[in-house]
Amino acid sequence: MAVTDYTIAGQQIPAEALRWKFVRSTGPGGQNVNKVATAAELRLDLSACRFSTAYRRRLALIAGNRLNRAGEIIIFAQAQRTQGRNREDAMDRLRVLLSEAGRAPKKRLKTKPSRKAVKARIQRKQRLGQKKQLRRKPLFD
Repeated sequence: MAVTDYTIAGQQIPAEALRWKFVRSTGPGGQNVNKVATAAELRLDLSACRFSTAYRRRLALIAGNRLNRAGEIIIFAQAQRTQGRNREDAMDRLRVLLSEAGRAPKKRLKTKPSRKAVKARIQRKQRLGQKKQLRRKPLFD
């Protein structure tokens, strides 16, 4: 049974857009590290996905260094000892990345300080200026 496409974080992703590669992992694990390719590398080809331009822009911003020049997001997972768990870890991290990009940032509403706040600020500045003026050496004529 062939998978046609995935739905991750509310986004439709074609099966050909995801590519897996398994390599030998580094770190602890004894002989298992030297024999079994447990580290998972997941590549998501953005050109094969039909994302809106705003979503694609947010995704590229959030992905940062994980986005290469070919337009692929690369997620490398090697923290777990088994290939299956590293695969799940990579998919979870991709899910988080896609869901973060799905949340549009809130629009900032311009605010203006109240007249009372402006007046208080000016008075504070004047008091501080007077305090500094009193610290100066007196002028002798």
